[in-house]
Amino acid sequence: MTRPSLFLLLLATALSLPGPAAAGNDACARPATVCETPVAGSLALVDRGRPLPVLVDEADFSAVHRAAEAFRADLAAVAGQPPADAPSPRMAVIAGTLGRSARIDRIVRDKGIDTSGVAGTWEAYLLKVVEHPEPGIDRALLVAGADRRGTAFGLYELSRRIGVSPWTWWADVPPPRKASLHVAPGRFVDAPKVRYRGIFINDEDPALGGWSKATFGGTNHRFYERVFQLILRHKANYLWPAMWQPRAFYADDARNAELADEYGVVIATTHHEPMMRAHDEWSREGKGPWDYTRNAQALQAFWRGGIERLQGREAVVTLGMRGDGDEAMTEGTATALLERIVADQRRIIAEVTGRPAAETPQVWALYKEVQDYYDAGMRVPDDVTLLFADDNWGNIRRLPDPASRRAGGYGVYYHFDYVGGPRNYKWLNTTQVERAWEQMRLAWAHGVERLWIVNVGDIKPMELPISAFLDQAWDPDAADLAWIARYPAAWAAEQFGPEHAAEIGQILTRYTQYNARRKPELIDTDTWSLVHENEADRVLAGWDALVARTLELAKKIPPSHRDAWYQLVEYPVLASANLNHLYVAVGRNRLYAAQGRASANAWGERARELFTRDAELQRVYEQEIAGGKWVHMMSQPRIGYTHWQSPERNVLPALATVDVPEKGITGVAIEGDPRRWPYPLHGARLPVLDPVGAPTRSIVVFNGGRQPVAFTASSRTPWLKVSPASGEVADAQPLTLEVDWDALPEGEHEGQVYIRGRDWTEATVTVPVHKPPAHRGVRGFVEGNGVVAIEAQHYGRAVPPAGGQWQVIPNLGRTLSGVTVWPATGEPATPGGDGARLEYPLVMDHDGEVEVRMVMAPTLDIRHRGGLRYAVSIGDEAPQLVNVRLDPTPGDRDFRAWEAAVIDNSHAASSRHRVRAGANTLKLWLVDPGLVFQRVEVLRRPWPPTTLGPPESARR
Repeated sequence: MTRPSLFLLLLATALSLPGPAAAGNDACARPATVCETPVAGSLALVDRGRPLPVLVDEADFSAVHRAAEAFRADLAAVAGQPPADAPSPRMAVIAGTLGRSARIDRIVRDKGIDTSGVAGTWEAYLLKVVEHPEPGIDRALLVAGADRRGTAFGLYELSRRIGVSPWTWWADVPPPRKASLHVAPGRFVDAPKVRYRGIFINDEDPALGGWSKATFGGTNHRFYERVFQLILRHKANYLWPAMWQPRAFYADDARNAELADEYGVVIATTHHEPMMRAHDEWSREGKGPWDYTRNAQALQAFWRGGIERLQGREAVVTLGMRGDGDEAMTEGTATALLERIVADQRRIIAEVTGRPAAETPQVWALYKEVQDYYDAGMRVPDDVTLLFADDNWGNIRRLPDPASRRAGGYGVYYHFDYVGGPRNYKWLNTTQVERAWEQMRLAWAHGVERLWIVNVGDIKPMELPISAFLDQAWDPDAADLAWIARYPAAWAAEQFGPEHAAEIGQILTRYTQYNARRKPELIDTDTWSLVHENEADRVLAGWDALVARTLELAKKIPPSHRDAWYQLVEYPVLASANLNHLYVAVGRNRLYAAQGRASANAWGERARELFTRDAELQRVYEQEIAGGKWVHMMSQPRIGYTHWQSPERNVLPALATVDVPEKGITGVAIEGDPRRWPYPLHGARLPVLDPVGAPTRSIVVFNGGRQPVAFTASSRTPWLKVSPASGEVADAQPLTLEVDWDALPEGEHEGQVYIRGRDWTEATVTVPVHKPPAHRGVRGFVEGNGVVAIEAQHYGRAVPPAGGQWQVIPNLGRTLSGVTVWPATGEPATPGGDGARLEYPLVMDHDGEVEVRMVMAPTLDIRHRGGLRYAVSIGDEAPQLVNVRLDPTPGDRDFRAWEAAVIDNSHAASSRHRVRAGANTLKLWLVDPGLVFQRVEVLRRPWPPTTLGPPESARR
């Protein structure tokens, strides 16, 4: 059984039963499964609180010894004590590498152990309970690896199976205490599907940089040892080290590279740091400009030093060249120059190593403008890995033809964190694991099997997506739709145990979804509308409900897990909610000041309180939990952005102050209009009321002075009532509108609400009303307020493509989920006839023209075919093709569309159609696979400016 499927099998069992001890015999009998209760033939890893010893040959690799040391410590932590001090144990865990450990080779030979699927397979390992493996030992758990990392991964896998989280140090997740643990008999073999799987530490200051300096004295070998352990506990093997000036992995501490080799971690350099040289090393050692046309000799000498410094250590060498400081090298696509650079670099590799260049793993990163070189026809030798990239916002730019093969294979460079336009995002996790999974599933289906690397910023607080990314990379075939749907709860079980894992998983999913629809750094005072469709209130209500749920569950988290809980759950939820409240408070302060409300000043004070609360939540994270272990770690600025680059520190946005008179002053505010009423030469008019989409609207009587002011409100329209009819306003008084829909005939109507203050202020508000036709007996989503909004997964009928299916990806999207077709590697489909489609039943008020907006994830043109297409038809009309074109290249005609799409984390494409009164069927036709549809919006007229669009329509 593969790693991801076994991980979820065991944790799903934990979720449904009261702890591993209660797992059924069937689950506990699976080969190498670890449970608290024994099954026939199982071996006790922990018996009555005493763990087994872990035996490794002295001659085995240092990576194996370090993994064995970690597993011994994990066993002791779980058991509560170390193994018995016995020179000749009767039972043990015996670990070693085939061909390196004489003991392992002897046991395999003498006991006839089947090593098929392990021997000669990259990083493969075998787990098996063996009887009488050698004289003096009655029984042992054999951990046999094909190579040094294979053996290490077998041991780290056992650590996860006994309940030790990969985040045990990095998030202070305590190992569970168990008096007995038993490993089931049988043969378990596993190996990764992706060859190199790893992380890139980026954007290190002020958070990770400040923390590492305070904790370790800098990004030295003491720091990197913890990074190596985190990587290996996820059964990953690859690292791009921290690289922003003044950091240089090899030059800063010679022990860094030595320790990486001892642990078995493959060190490489980032997409813009060729030939194993860190960016900052050129400023230390380089002579002349970073320009190959003018300074080739000096650059070659510099690069040669990077390869010589490897001293035969395992590495993947980055080829190519970008401009100094991760910028474009030249204007345009300098293809011939870059081809010359790559050829010279490969010559240096061959000369230094004394072997053909093809024998040293190399990668060419198609990042930003380098993608243009590739599109323009530049090619590198077949043994070089082509590393495709996303757009820095989690949307992969290009993928290979699934049928193409190359000796060096393909990779993807992905982002959970970024510094650059349209805005930095570095503070909290804003990546939905469902989106990263969906994009990397596409990559795997297109043959990307050599290298998966993800920019994780400061590591924390990207714990959940890091685990999901690396677990998927181990076996993408096993990481199917059911896998990602259950992953957040399964991951929560690994950190906090099974009892509350399902609810914790839901909280993690929801806060990430909320943060993903507009990243915190992009939120401003006008992000959530204060005047249209109650959007700000609806958004804050969602956050408030999540906070309440989080704080209620916090009471049930044991003290042992409180540090982990605050880091992984409570802080991100509370701090994200607080930031949204802050910007809404600032927005209200400014709006109310413009309207002359006395409460504007109170909202300014509320904003200051929320700004202070942000600092207090950070203080708890950095100074209180885990004894102050995580000082500086939440110090990335997130408040006060004015352009793409972050401010040096959090800055409270500018607040307005109102000079409030003593005497009360009557004012009126209405939904859909930011002005104060009465307004000279204009009449107040509400948006249309509709019994389906908008049965009421907001009118607020407010006070512009300190003293309360009395008012009256009335309507002379028989079918319209307003309450309260009178009152005294200290701050603000909402009015309730009630329409007697039964008294109205179908069609358009108008009423008025008359408001008069004791200060003789008078305002008349026109109330337009639309009563639609009943269309009795017609089923579907009903038009209301001129719109039909449907979540994509709520289709009435799905017609799949031949050999494929429509899949609902839970939570992927700003409001509910995403729908896509799978597999997504086929040729374009022709819309029409009985082709693949989704059908949505509509109930429309009357005949007319509408705009159909398809809201979807911002997927890019991964096959470079000029866009991704779908088609729409309503009724019997011919399908209309719509081409989705988004391009992250500045200056491209589709750049602005891309920029808007990543800001909103969605893209809406439009087409126009005719509808008829009553029943209609909208058909969404498959053309190009790869698009992920989230919502269908059918609009009679432009929707007011909101971020999330209209709520879903009623269905009958």
